[in-house]
Amino acid sequence: MLSRAKAAWAWFGAFRRTRPFWGGVWLVAGGWTVLKFSLSSLQLIVSTGFGGIAGYLVGGGMILCGLIPMALPAQRYTFGLIGAVLAVVSLVVSNLGGFLLGMVLGVLGGSMMVGWGVKRPRRRAVEG
Repeated sequence: MLSRAKAAWAWFGAFRRTRPFWGGVWLVAGGWTVLKFSLSSLQLIVSTGFGGIAGYLVGGGMILCGLIPMALPAQRYTFGLIGAVLAVVSLVVSNLGGFLLGMVLGVLGGSMMVGWGVKRPRRRAVEG
């Protein structure tokens, strides 16, 4: 049982190091916050039209932009930029971007995704 837990932790560590994990986590948290503060009754959303559904689209888009680079790390630039732009757009369309918290988390996550790089092996000191 303990060896299985160690193997699972080792797998998670390798997964986390080979993907823009923390950028995705922050972007998903920002999208969830925008969605949480966009919640209202279905009747109100239908009556307001696009303005009512825009918060759901932006929050859902932020969550997707946080999850896709976990599966496809090579697409981190594209989805990091789209996620950061959606976070800024959420300021206008969704209760000040989840009362600024969702927007800040989304911009942080998107910028961490764009800035993430594949871990390179360390150079060994030359003996001599």
